[in-house]
Amino acid sequence: MESSPGSTTSLLRTIVGTSLRRLGGWISVAHLVELGAAVGLPDARTRTALARIKAKGLLDAERRGGVPGYAIAAGAIPMLERGDRRIFRPRSMGDEDRWCLVSYSVPEESRDLRHQLRRRLTWIGCGAVSPALWICPEYLTDEVEQILADLGLAGNATVFRAEVRGAVDAARWWDLDAIRARHEAFLVACAAPVGHTAEEAFRAWIHGLDAWRIIPYVDPGLPARLLPGDWPGHRSVAVFLELRDRVLPRAQAYVDGVTR
Repeated sequence: MESSPGSTTSLLRTIVGTSLRRLGGWISVAHLVELGAAVGLPDARTRTALARIKAKGLLDAERRGGVPGYAIAAGAIPMLERGDRRIFRPRSMGDEDRWCLVSYSVPEESRDLRHQLRRRLTWIGCGAVSPALWICPEYLTDEVEQILADLGLAGNATVFRAEVRGAVDAARWWDLDAIRARHEAFLVACAAPVGHTAEEAFRAWIHGLDAWRIIPYVDPGLPARLLPGDWPGHRSVAVFLELRDRVLPRAQAYVDGVTR
């Protein structure tokens, strides 16, 4: 969430997230720089961004056989696995599905925790009914409870699974304009035809995945009846799944060829 799609740091995060576990969790610096170059990243910017990613706890510097490289940090693996579930299996609500509501009261002396809570609820797709009452699809309940536990705020909140009687004001509770913009940016990123070579497939996959990977977090998958008729999310989900099925095998073949 902290790096903008298309930036050097974001593209490297995407390469790491989609490739390193398949490679046994480690890659040499030289091969990682080569993969970065394949998606248009200059060597110097790649090396600078790697230092940032390491500082964030995603990678650990590690030599193997005297070769400098990076391994996925053990603490980052659960985060990447949760990301897999979000990114590769997008969900949406049906008209009869229930909601999750979270009501909380955080004292003023803990306002930093309150800010973190609101930020993290937004990052998983929750909408704000009021400053202390948030809403999301029921299938996000476990993630809401995990956030409360992580911040030590489980005792400050009550989580409900409920039906909402009356209108759901999606346009006021969620920033639909911002979510729409992300969908549209993804569709633009995937508009160009994919070339025939494995390197071109890798480039298309990384740029497409990088533009997509935040969407399943900020877009909760609201029912179609609550969204504008021209909502681009329905099309972008179909485009992503088609990109995954058509391009990912060739992209993986390119990574295997580089790192062999």
